Amino acid sequence: MAASGIPLEALQTSFALAPVPAVHWLVIAPPVWCMLVGAILIMARKRMGLQSWLAIPALGLLALMDAGLLVAVIREGPITMVMGRWLPPFGIAFTVDLTGALFNLAAGVAALGGGVAALGDIDRTRRAYGFFPFLFLMVGGVSGAFLTGDLFNLYVWFEVLLISSFGLIVLGSEREQLDGATKYAILNLIGTTLFLIAVGILYAMFGTLNMADIAAKAPTLAPSAPMMTLGLVFVAAFSMKAAAFPVNFWLPASYHTPRIVVAGLFAGLLTKVGVYALIRVMVMMFPEEGNAYSMLIGAVAIATMLTGALGALAQADIRRMLGYMVISGIGIMLTGVSLGAQTAISGVIFYGLHSMIVMLALYLAAGVAGRMGGSFSLHDLAGLYAKSPLLSAMTLCLFLSVSGLPPFSGFWPKAMLVKAAFDFGAWWQGTALLVSGLLTTIAAARAFALGWWRMPATGAVDPMRMQASEWVPLLALTLVSLAIGLYPEPLLALTLSAANGVLDPSAYLHSVFPAGVPTP
Repeated sequence: MAASGIPLEALQTSFALAPVPAVHWLVIAPPVWCMLVGAILIMARKRMGLQSWLAIPALGLLALMDAGLLVAVIREGPITMVMGRWLPPFGIAFTVDLTGALFNLAAGVAALGGGVAALGDIDRTRRAYGFFPFLFLMVGGVSGAFLTGDLFNLYVWFEVLLISSFGLIVLGSEREQLDGATKYAILNLIGTTLFLIAVGILYAMFGTLNMADIAAKAPTLAPSAPMMTLGLVFVAAFSMKAAAFPVNFWLPASYHTPRIVVAGLFAGLLTKVGVYALIRVMVMMFPEEGNAYSMLIGAVAIATMLTGALGALAQADIRRMLGYMVISGIGIMLTGVSLGAQTAISGVIFYGLHSMIVMLALYLAAGVAGRMGGSFSLHDLAGLYAKSPLLSAMTLCLFLSVSGLPPFSGFWPKAMLVKAAFDFGAWWQGTALLVSGLLTTIAAARAFALGWWRMPATGAVDPMRMQASEWVPLLALTLVSLAIGLYPEPLLALTLSAANGVLDPSAYLHSVFPAGVPTP
């Protein structure tokens, strides 16, 4: 390049000339690894016996990559990688801070647990139609969404995970699955279209889609730009993706239709991407607009968590009940987004990490209960405690965790959000959090009493064994929830630091623009 006559000053402002430290490659490693393994699995689609032998070690390595990236971010702060060595805002940037690294690691752990559970839940036919390639494509999309520093790139990763989730939800081509997939597809496509419209408007206003660049320039352009309208479009798009009220009806209507491990992965991962995007855009990039819409987001949060908790209480099908619990959790996280304080954002991040693990585990427990009891209906299930005390103990722990009771992981983020709400003076939101927790506890207790504790009318119950592909991931995820609940200090410190990085993105901006943000 020097021989081409381009001045060194121009190269320094346009290209990354310094060598990239080896550890920084971990920023792009998770999505690249997922795409690579997915392609290999497609090529090996006719060798069914090889699929699991390739997929499970690859998911384990992915989780290790995610853990290594988190360690690197803890040591160095936010890390940026640019495509083609073009510096932002010219090149596409992958930027990861503590928030993105934490969500990415939780997604990797959940994907590993789901992959192991799939060994027993996904039959040969569904594997032949591409379960494991679709799984890696979806996890790659989720990881890319958590790690990207470019808004259009975020839209692309949304599309990647959306397309792959379509493939997963229709595996088997049963009538119920196709009906659920139609509802899932229509609402998610509408949300994605709104997102794309907002991205187009944003580019017309700012001339860039780099998140750090937009965050730095938004205060100077806000007086002359329709920022409130743009913010409302983003809130609508991400709320629809996250299954917030009043467009949350698609989730319980579709999540009970696929195989249980697919539903668990959807519940653990996909809605969290919508909440993460809302945090990144409305808290970090557009804080003034986020504050202006705090009352609206707070009202949506209350309606979401209460309708979710009441819906869970009204269900007789365990899978539908868990779908409504997912919705209630989304409302809990939106409460923290609306409050916007450090403790509240920390509670949102903490709750998101907890929900990825616990909701997946609850779906896996429901799958084992359905196999042992021959049904997912609480009218038909009975005596599961006598059939499998191990399953009953793990399910009880997970029900306590999702209800926000100690000593499990769900207690701490709910306590943080309730405290933040009352400290902020938003007593109505704090009260709604407590009421939704009470309703969720009643729904969980009702399900456990009917399905696990109640004895069948015949009184005769034969013990049943859990398969290794069932109890290994379920026990591991339950122990993770218990460990976080008993010793929350490390994760609490990380989430507080992550929240501070979102509210004060100076370190994030410096990672993208070490020499300073370009003048608008």
